[in-house]
Amino acid sequence: MNTLRVIHDPPLTGPENMGRDDMLLARVGAGESPPTLRFYQWDPPTISLGYFQEYAGYAALPPPAGDLPVVRRPTGGGAILHDQELTYALVVPVGHVLLERGPNCLYEQMHAALIAALGGAAVRAARCGVSDDSGPARGPFFCFARRHRFDVLLGGEKLAGSAQRRTREAVLQHGSIILDSRFSQQPAAAVTAAIDWTARELAAHIMTAFAASNLLVLQCAGWSAEELEAAGPHVARHADAAWIQRR
Repeated sequence: MNTLRVIHDPPLTGPENMGRDDMLLARVGAGESPPTLRFYQWDPPTISLGYFQEYAGYAALPPPAGDLPVVRRPTGGGAILHDQELTYALVVPVGHVLLERGPNCLYEQMHAALIAALGGAAVRAARCGVSDDSGPARGPFFCFARRHRFDVLLGGEKLAGSAQRRTREAVLQHGSIILDSRFSQQPAAAVTAAIDWTARELAAHIMTAFAASNLLVLQCAGWSAEELEAAGPHVARHADAAWIQRR
Protein backbone atom coordinates (compact mmCIF):
# COMPACT_ATOMS: atom_id res chain seq x y z
CA MET A 1 0.00 0.00 0.00
CA ASN A 2 1.20 3.53 -0.81
CA THR A 3 0.47 6.60 1.28
CA LEU A 4 -0.74 9.89 -0.14
CA ARG A 5 -1.03 13.00 2.02
CA VAL A 6 -4.31 14.92 1.64
CA ILE A 7 -4.60 18.63 2.43
CA HIS A 8 -7.91 20.52 2.57
CA ASP A 9 -7.16 24.23 2.29
CA PRO A 10 -9.61 27.05 3.02
CA PRO A 11 -10.49 29.32 0.08
CA LEU A 12 -7.42 31.37 -0.88
CA THR A 13 -6.49 34.02 -3.44
CA GLY A 14 -5.21 33.06 -6.86
CA PRO A 15 -1.53 33.81 -6.09
CA GLU A 16 -1.74 31.88 -2.82
CA ASN A 17 -3.28 28.84 -4.51
CA MET A 18 -0.86 28.76 -7.42
CA GLY A 19 2.12 29.57 -5.21
CA ARG A 20 1.39 26.65 -2.92
CA ASP A 21 1.06 24.28 -5.87
CA ASP A 22 4.32 25.53 -7.38
CA MET A 23 6.04 25.04 -4.04
CA LEU A 24 4.66 21.50 -3.80
CA LEU A 25 5.95 20.61 -7.25
CA ALA A 26 9.46 21.74 -6.32
CA ARG A 27 9.52 20.14 -2.87
CA VAL A 28 7.95 16.82 -3.86
CA GLY A 29 10.42 16.58 -6.72
CA ALA A 30 13.29 17.22 -4.32
CA GLY A 31 12.00 14.66 -1.81
CA GLU A 32 11.35 17.40 0.77
CA SER A 33 7.54 16.94 0.85
CA PRO A 34 5.47 13.76 0.51
CA PRO A 35 3.25 12.95 -2.49
CA THR A 36 0.21 15.15 -1.93
CA LEU A 37 -3.39 15.51 -3.02
CA ARG A 38 -4.60 19.02 -2.25
CA PHE A 39 -8.23 20.21 -2.40
CA TYR A 40 -9.06 23.90 -2.38
CA GLN A 41 -11.30 26.76 -3.52
CA TRP A 42 -10.79 30.39 -4.50
CA ASP A 43 -11.63 33.71 -2.82
CA PRO A 44 -12.28 36.02 -4.56
CA PRO A 45 -13.51 34.41 -7.80
CA THR A 46 -10.50 34.39 -10.12
CA ILE A 47 -9.58 33.58 -13.70
CA SER A 48 -6.51 31.42 -14.17
CA LEU A 49 -4.74 31.42 -17.51
CA GLY A 50 -3.07 28.28 -18.78
CA TYR A 51 0.72 28.48 -18.72
CA PHE A 52 0.96 28.98 -22.50
CA GLN A 53 -2.10 31.21 -22.91
CA GLU A 54 -1.88 34.78 -24.19
CA TYR A 55 -2.77 37.46 -21.65
CA ALA A 56 -4.52 39.36 -24.45
CA GLY A 57 -7.39 36.87 -24.27
CA TYR A 58 -8.09 37.92 -20.71
CA ALA A 59 -7.60 41.61 -21.48
CA ALA A 60 -10.29 41.39 -24.16
CA LEU A 61 -12.76 39.56 -21.92
CA PRO A 62 -15.87 41.69 -21.25
CA PRO A 63 -17.52 42.05 -17.81
CA PRO A 64 -18.47 40.50 -15.52
CA ALA A 65 -15.76 37.85 -15.99
CA GLY A 66 -13.36 40.46 -17.35
CA ASP A 67 -13.52 42.33 -14.06
CA LEU A 68 -12.21 39.38 -12.04
CA PRO A 69 -8.59 39.10 -10.88
CA VAL A 70 -6.32 36.90 -12.98
CA VAL A 71 -3.37 34.58 -12.34
CA ARG A 72 -1.28 32.29 -14.53
CA ARG A 73 -1.24 28.58 -13.73
CA PRO A 74 1.93 26.47 -13.85
CA THR A 75 -0.13 23.92 -15.84
CA GLY A 76 -1.35 24.18 -19.44
CA GLY A 77 -4.81 24.30 -20.96
CA GLY A 78 -7.37 27.04 -21.36
CA ALA A 79 -8.55 29.69 -18.92
CA ILE A 80 -10.76 28.69 -16.00
CA LEU A 81 -13.13 30.91 -14.08
CA HIS A 82 -12.75 29.64 -10.53
CA ASP A 83 -15.84 30.43 -8.51
CA GLN A 84 -18.22 27.81 -7.15
CA GLU A 85 -16.03 24.80 -7.77
CA LEU A 86 -13.64 22.28 -6.25
CA THR A 87 -10.04 22.41 -7.43
CA TYR A 88 -7.51 19.69 -6.78
CA ALA A 89 -3.74 19.51 -7.19
CA LEU A 90 -2.07 16.10 -7.25
CA VAL A 91 1.72 16.13 -6.98
CA VAL A 92 3.78 12.93 -7.15
CA PRO A 93 7.46 12.28 -7.83
CA VAL A 94 8.68 10.60 -10.98
CA GLY A 95 8.76 6.86 -10.31
CA HIS A 96 5.66 6.94 -8.09
CA VAL A 97 3.27 4.00 -8.41
CA LEU A 98 0.57 6.28 -9.86
CA LEU A 99 2.86 6.98 -12.82
CA GLU A 100 3.65 3.35 -13.64
CA ARG A 101 1.68 3.61 -16.89
CA GLY A 102 2.91 7.13 -17.68
CA PRO A 103 1.73 10.63 -16.68
CA ASN A 104 -1.43 10.46 -18.80
CA CYS A 105 -2.76 7.73 -16.51
CA LEU A 106 -3.18 10.38 -13.79
CA TYR A 107 -5.95 11.91 -15.88
CA GLU A 108 -7.64 8.55 -16.17
CA GLN A 109 -7.29 7.78 -12.46
CA MET A 110 -8.57 11.09 -11.09
CA HIS A 111 -11.41 11.36 -13.56
CA ALA A 112 -12.41 7.74 -12.98
CA ALA A 113 -12.60 8.53 -9.25
CA LEU A 114 -14.88 11.50 -9.94
CA ILE A 115 -17.12 9.42 -12.22
CA ALA A 116 -17.27 6.66 -9.59
CA ALA A 117 -18.03 9.15 -6.81
CA LEU A 118 -20.94 10.61 -8.77
CA GLY A 119 -22.07 7.15 -9.83
CA GLY A 120 -22.42 6.18 -6.18
CA ALA A 121 -25.12 8.85 -5.95
CA ALA A 122 -26.78 7.64 -9.19
CA VAL A 123 -25.37 10.57 -11.20
CA ARG A 124 -24.18 9.33 -14.59
CA ALA A 125 -21.08 11.22 -15.71
CA ALA A 126 -18.79 9.87 -18.42
CA ARG A 127 -15.42 10.43 -20.02
CA CYS A 128 -15.50 12.52 -23.20
CA GLY A 129 -13.46 10.03 -25.23
CA VAL A 130 -12.65 12.36 -28.16
CA SER A 131 -10.42 15.43 -28.31
CA ASP A 132 -11.16 18.52 -30.42
CA ASP A 133 -8.56 20.70 -32.15
CA SER A 134 -8.43 23.40 -29.46
CA GLY A 135 -5.09 24.79 -28.29
CA PRO A 136 -3.23 27.86 -26.95
CA ALA A 137 -3.41 29.70 -30.29
CA ARG A 138 -6.72 28.37 -31.60
CA GLY A 139 -8.77 28.66 -28.39
CA PRO A 140 -11.50 28.74 -27.26
CA PHE A 141 -10.45 30.97 -24.38
CA PHE A 142 -12.20 29.01 -21.63
CA CYS A 143 -11.09 25.47 -20.86
CA PHE A 144 -14.69 24.34 -20.34
CA ALA A 145 -15.50 25.22 -23.96
CA ARG A 146 -12.74 22.83 -25.08
CA ARG A 147 -12.88 19.04 -25.22
CA HIS A 148 -10.17 16.51 -24.40
CA ARG A 149 -10.67 12.78 -24.41
CA PHE A 150 -10.02 12.54 -20.66
CA ASP A 151 -12.54 15.28 -19.74
CA VAL A 152 -15.60 14.37 -17.66
CA LEU A 153 -18.99 15.22 -19.16
CA LEU A 154 -22.38 15.41 -17.51
CA GLY A 155 -25.41 15.65 -19.77
CA GLY A 156 -23.14 16.40 -22.72
CA GLU A 157 -21.51 19.42 -21.04
CA LYS A 158 -18.03 19.50 -19.54
CA LEU A 159 -18.01 19.05 -15.78
CA ALA A 160 -14.30 18.58 -15.09
CA GLY A 161 -10.97 18.90 -16.83
CA SER A 162 -7.34 18.57 -15.81
CA ALA A 163 -3.92 19.75 -16.97
CA GLN A 164 -0.34 18.93 -16.03
CA ARG A 165 3.09 20.40 -15.45
CA ARG A 166 5.91 17.87 -15.73
CA THR A 167 9.49 18.32 -14.55
CA ARG A 168 12.33 15.80 -14.48
CA GLU A 169 11.55 15.12 -10.82
CA ALA A 170 7.76 15.33 -10.39
CA VAL A 171 4.33 15.78 -11.98
CA LEU A 172 1.71 18.34 -10.94
CA GLN A 173 -1.84 17.76 -12.13
CA HIS A 174 -4.51 20.40 -11.68
CA GLY A 175 -8.21 19.68 -12.01
CA SER A 176 -11.33 21.82 -11.76
CA ILE A 177 -14.80 20.43 -10.98
CA ILE A 178 -17.73 22.84 -11.32
CA LEU A 179 -20.21 22.80 -8.43
CA ASP A 180 -22.41 25.65 -9.63
CA SER A 181 -22.12 28.59 -12.02
CA ARG A 182 -22.83 32.30 -11.66
CA PHE A 183 -21.00 33.35 -14.85
CA SER A 184 -22.62 32.40 -18.14
CA GLN A 185 -19.41 33.32 -20.01
CA GLN A 186 -17.92 30.00 -18.93
CA PRO A 187 -20.17 27.22 -20.29
CA ALA A 188 -20.09 24.14 -18.06
CA ALA A 189 -22.10 21.43 -16.39
CA ALA A 190 -22.53 21.63 -12.61
CA VAL A 191 -22.57 19.02 -9.86
CA THR A 192 -25.37 20.74 -7.93
CA ALA A 193 -27.67 20.46 -10.93
CA ALA A 194 -27.67 16.71 -10.21
CA ILE A 195 -26.90 16.40 -6.50
CA ASP A 196 -26.62 18.84 -3.59
CA TRP A 197 -23.02 18.22 -2.45
CA THR A 198 -20.72 20.74 -0.86
CA ALA A 199 -17.12 20.98 -2.01
CA ARG A 200 -15.97 19.11 1.11
CA GLU A 201 -18.50 16.33 0.53
CA LEU A 202 -17.47 15.95 -3.10
CA ALA A 203 -13.80 15.82 -2.09
CA ALA A 204 -14.55 13.09 0.45
CA HIS A 205 -16.32 10.93 -2.16
CA ILE A 206 -13.48 11.43 -4.66
CA MET A 207 -10.92 10.48 -2.00
CA THR A 208 -12.78 7.26 -1.22
CA ALA A 209 -13.04 6.25 -4.87
CA PHE A 210 -9.45 7.23 -5.69
CA ALA A 211 -8.00 5.32 -2.74
CA ALA A 212 -10.04 2.21 -3.47
CA SER A 213 -9.19 2.05 -7.17
CA ASN A 214 -5.47 2.68 -6.72
CA LEU A 215 -4.79 0.78 -3.46
CA LEU A 216 -3.71 3.95 -1.69
CA VAL A 217 -3.78 4.97 1.95
CA LEU A 218 -4.89 8.60 2.18
CA GLN A 219 -3.80 10.53 5.26
CA CYS A 220 -5.33 13.94 5.93
CA ALA A 221 -2.72 16.37 7.24
CA GLY A 222 -1.72 20.01 7.25
CA TRP A 223 1.18 22.05 5.94
CA SER A 224 4.50 22.09 7.72
CA ALA A 225 5.95 25.41 8.80
CA GLU A 226 8.79 24.87 6.34
CA GLU A 227 6.35 24.40 3.45
CA LEU A 228 4.41 27.57 4.24
CA GLU A 229 7.64 29.54 4.45
CA ALA A 230 8.89 28.03 1.19
CA ALA A 231 5.63 28.99 -0.54
CA GLY A 232 6.27 32.70 0.02
CA PRO A 233 8.48 33.42 -3.03
CA HIS A 234 6.19 31.33 -5.25
CA VAL A 235 3.14 33.29 -4.08
CA ALA A 236 4.95 36.56 -4.76
CA ARG A 237 5.80 35.46 -8.30
CA HIS A 238 2.20 34.53 -9.08
CA ALA A 239 1.06 37.95 -7.82
CA ASP A 240 3.53 39.74 -10.10
CA ALA A 241 1.91 41.39 -13.12
CA ALA A 242 5.02 40.74 -15.20
CA TRP A 243 4.64 36.98 -14.60
CA ILE A 244 0.92 37.02 -15.34
CA GLN A 245 1.39 39.03 -18.55
CA ARG A 246 4.56 37.25 -19.68
CA ARG A 247 2.83 35.90 -22.82
